[in-house]
Amino acid sequence: MTTTTPQEHAHGDHTLTGFVIFLLSESVIFLALFAGYAIYKTSSPLWLPPGVESLEVAGPLRFTVVLVSSSGVIWLAERALHRGRLGEFRAWWLLTMAMGTVFLVGQGLEWAGLPFGLGDGVYGASFYLLTGFHGLHVLTGVLLMGLMLARSFRPGNYDGGSVGVTAVSLFWHFVDVIWVVLFVLIYVWQR
Repeated sequence: MTTTTPQEHAHGDHTLTGFVIFLLSESVIFLALFAGYAIYKTSSPLWLPPGVESLEVAGPLRFTVVLVSSSGVIWLAERALHRGRLGEFRAWWLLTMAMGTVFLVGQGLEWAGLPFGLGDGVYGASFYLLTGFHGLHVLTGVLLMGLMLARSFRPGNYDGGSVGVTAVSLFWHFVDVIWVVLFVLIYVWQR
């Protein structure tokens, strides 16, 4: 294993700090969307579209468990990388990607079966905006993981660790936390 020079380490620290600032800015965007959803929900006498009593929770809950569990799996991948176990890193990383993909497929299946669309009032618009924006983040995370996985096949690329892997892992934890809030707002707080 090689070690990083002080200059490389400082560069990595600045990169990670910049990435954390990026995640904070993303948090503000989601917070604004959450606030708008809550304001419209509490001020609309007829919140759900006509003919919709409530959303089904069991399916989205299963995919929520898959997504939230993937945070533990990506942590195992990072831990393996820090211990120099590149093969183990790749296996956990690939499993995390698969779990994110399963979540996206579940979201797509749910969308295909919903009795309302984007144009069905504020509720339809809010639902698709929030879940779609989050889904875009999940897709971005899976694609970034694919890039980090591909980079792991370049000899010596991750010998000293990887700021990129750490940043993608932070992004993934962020995506998971955002989904938990969304799940509570959309599926648990229906009435």
